Amino acid sequence: MKSITLYLLLLITLSGFAQVGINTDNPHSSSILDVQSEAAGVLLPRVAQASRDTLTSGIANSLLLFDTDNNQFYYNAGDETTSNWLALLSSESKRDNHVLVKSESDLPAPSGGVITLDSQTLYEINGTVTLSASIDLNGAYLIGQDTNEDVLNYTGSSSLFVGDASGSLRSVTLFNGRTGSLFNLTAASSSERLIGQSVLVSGFNSIGSVSGYGLVFFNVFQFIDNADGITYTDINSLLLNNIGWQINNTGTYETFTGTFNFIQKSSGFSYVGASSTGIDVSSNPILDKGVIKDVVFSGSGDFVKPYSGSNTYPGYNFDINWDVDCVGIPRESDNNASGNIYITRNSTTGNPSFNVSTAVPIDAQISAGQLFRFSNSTSNVTGTNNVLVYEGKEPRTFTVTGNLSYQSTSTNNGDATIHAFYIRRFDSAGANIEIPSGTEIYSEVGDHPDTRVRTVPLGGKVTLNPGDYIQIYAQYISTNGTTARNQIRIYSVSLTLE
Repeated sequence: MKSITLYLLLLITLSGFAQVGINTDNPHSSSILDVQSEAAGVLLPRVAQASRDTLTSGIANSLLLFDTDNNQFYYNAGDETTSNWLALLSSESKRDNHVLVKSESDLPAPSGGVITLDSQTLYEINGTVTLSASIDLNGAYLIGQDTNEDVLNYTGSSSLFVGDASGSLRSVTLFNGRTGSLFNLTAASSSERLIGQSVLVSGFNSIGSVSGYGLVFFNVFQFIDNADGITYTDINSLLLNNIGWQINNTGTYETFTGTFNFIQKSSGFSYVGASSTGIDVSSNPILDKGVIKDVVFSGSGDFVKPYSGSNTYPGYNFDINWDVDCVGIPRESDNNASGNIYITRNSTTGNPSFNVSTAVPIDAQISAGQLFRFSNSTSNVTGTNNVLVYEGKEPRTFTVTGNLSYQSTSTNNGDATIHAFYIRRFDSAGANIEIPSGTEIYSEVGDHPDTRVRTVPLGGKVTLNPGDYIQIYAQYISTNGTTARNQIRIYSVSLTLE
């Protein structure tokens, strides 16, 4: 009897300090319970959601069970006073409206051929989901985890995305077999937004149209093997970043029409194949500011179908509201604005004599040279075209270079005379502002009959506001006698601002 009692006491003592092993005689030293098996697992309590929800108090923190309705493990994140059941691998900030989409049946049922998503709900594409109905984003979020793996395969002949509300696309491939278009979206108001990021678009008959949104922001879009591009119309702010158009796309990649507040297209590339067009602005879209920076244009197609009409310049693609700095197309910015005027030939008929007793603009047959964001005509000047008008959007300081050749044509026996030539700046209303420092040059003509042709340089710097213009002026300054030689003829002029 004493032996049995001693054995029981020893067993109780050992059990208070030793690990428990199931299917092992050597449980790990770090564990209280070490369960080992090659063919079975641990089965925790299984309860229905309704039963779980009745466990509201007296439940130990971290108690674990399996919810058979939600097919997920839950643990008590609360305490014994108030339980708080959370799904394992989740957090208290978990999105309530989340739908995992593995097939079209996981989406709302279509009505009239359109699946209208639940607003403010995140639909996560898992794998390849094939559908023939269109989707109305309706303020929802449609995302994948991996663009290469998560695919919406649209087999319909209409448009994959239709409607008039906001929406968001991310990390997904959108595929079609050349039977339909991608977008047919016209926003109900300018408060709607369309956001897309890390999206691959392939095989559509047309990318379609997007119009009327307050904001459209596409970032890291790749377009591959589509038959035609996208038209953007009447969008307040259009932001296109890292957009790639492969050469196997055809048609016109991007068309801008209507009225915009701001367009920005940065980085990315347009590899334009023969008979295709990269950008079409031939409808002369109206906007406050457009920026295209660091986009690479290449290929044998037309990179830009340009603006026409007012505020455009020969050899350039856009109007004065754009800043453009890209590989493959001309740079367009106030920073590279330049203007040139000149006389092209020696002609006593085309270059008459005129009097410089007082300061007068050069009166000669001046022609326009290379003009970008400049013109050589203004309504404030009549009787001469000796002007360069700055038509940029921002003030800029220009370097003045040039020269002119002239001859004294005074018919009297004039004395040696000094003539001055300089630049004069006017504002857009025609008011005289200044003679910029450093633009004046002086030349002396000898006593009559000195009729040699003289050449004088023109130079300096001038700061112009939009609409300001300059003219070349000539003026008699002084004579060493009593009779000035104040009749001159201009034979050549070349003036450049850049």
